[in-house]
Amino acid sequence: MTAGRAVNTLSQDWCTPKKYVDAVKKVFGGKIDLDPCSNTHSIVNAATEYMLPEKDGLRDSWDFPTIYVNPPYGSDRERGTRIKDWLARCASAYEDHGSQVLALVPVAANTSHWKSFVFTKAHGICFLYDTRLRFLENGQDSGKGAPMACAMIYWGGDFKKFYDVFINHGAVIDISHLRGERIEKDRKKIPMFS
Repeated sequence: MTAGRAVNTLSQDWCTPKKYVDAVKKVFGGKIDLDPCSNTHSIVNAATEYMLPEKDGLRDSWDFPTIYVNPPYGSDRERGTRIKDWLARCASAYEDHGSQVLALVPVAANTSHWKSFVFTKAHGICFLYDTRLRFLENGQDSGKGAPMACAMIYWGGDFKKFYDVFINHGAVIDISHLRGERIEKDRKKIPMFS
């Protein structure tokens, strides 16, 4: 969990806290079909879980109705992947398969991956109220908080359900009006909000 920063722990298994797993399941009607970046300590319990080295969540199929993603936040130098690769897969799962996808990621609104795969492809964002989200470290609450703010991103066709569930966990924003927009540093046109 580095969000591009230097690694400050030897742990590789940062798991989603139970309250967010429960919220994700509520949005999805009680069941998560795919967790493409699971680990042995995960409490997500998706119907299908991809774990390295047996299954590679960035290479194997995401053709599932509901997908929950808590991706590695740093770079995987061995595989040559970054969080942007996970966000690209989230967006393409919705576009290619009609999947509903929720992803728990660091807030990085100034990055190209947010501009390319969140703001212009997702339907909603919940900026979580937890100032230092306490991930489960190797399945246990270590008491340590994340070094960055986190958000739950939603790609899918039921923003109302996402809103109704996640308003209890943070500020929920409908960004569907930005789908397909170009987000650039020197952009002259500013989208109108109604």
